[in-house]
Amino acid sequence: MTGTPYLVSDVMTRTVVALRRGAPFKEIVRTMRRWNVSAMPVLEDGDRVAGVVSEADLLPKEEFRDGDPGRYTQLHRLADLVKAGAGTAGDLMSSPPVTVPASATLAQAARIMALHKVKRLPVVDEDGALRGIVSRSDLLTVFLRDDEDIAEEVRRDVVAALFPETAGPIDVAVRDGVVRITGRVTDTTLVPVTTRLARAVEGVVDVDCALLGPRRHPDLDPDLPDTASIARPPGTGGAG
Repeated sequence: MTGTPYLVSDVMTRTVVALRRGAPFKEIVRTMRRWNVSAMPVLEDGDRVAGVVSEADLLPKEEFRDGDPGRYTQLHRLADLVKAGAGTAGDLMSSPPVTVPASATLAQAARIMALHKVKRLPVVDEDGALRGIVSRSDLLTVFLRDDEDIAEEVRRDVVAALFPETAGPIDVAVRDGVVRITGRVTDTTLVPVTTRLARAVEGVVDVDCALLGPRRHPDLDPDLPDTASIARPPGTGGAG
């Protein structure tokens, strides 16, 4: 995995509890209880994902069990009223489903979850067939990456790539996912780029880029400022 983005296929759960369109209401509830899940994909035409049934889709049946809904409810919660009268997964499910391909990066999956306000996504192939499921907790797995593994990638893919020639040794240390980069470089304009690229490495929590320019020589450059005292560019601070 070093040097390449983590993909959904790397962290997804491959054994998935799923339903067919005709699954009755009580079977859905029993299955959720048995497998301790709060949502399940609904399949049709083999393994193609047609929709998703969640606990939220089931609750209207209990909510509207007693009494007749008022006019306001009839006007503004028609979808919930329809689900209150539904009896199968096909009628209860949310469709079209929000899914993610196995080849998506974890960042892409996280954006889809945030955009659609969902906690998990069915993982599908190019034909829409179910291949797994990925949850919020799965996306956080990347932060369990070993600190030295992160440090080695930063050294190789960030520092060595940006600074093939340096004004001195550059040290990369990682602790609990926080990267600290120290040393001297010939071109300090690349410091913000270094911070941005290091932060993009999988598993990085924060970056403290403390790179400095070459040491000045007072006897040769008496009018130049001491680069050791130059403030770091914005955005290169510590973990805070």
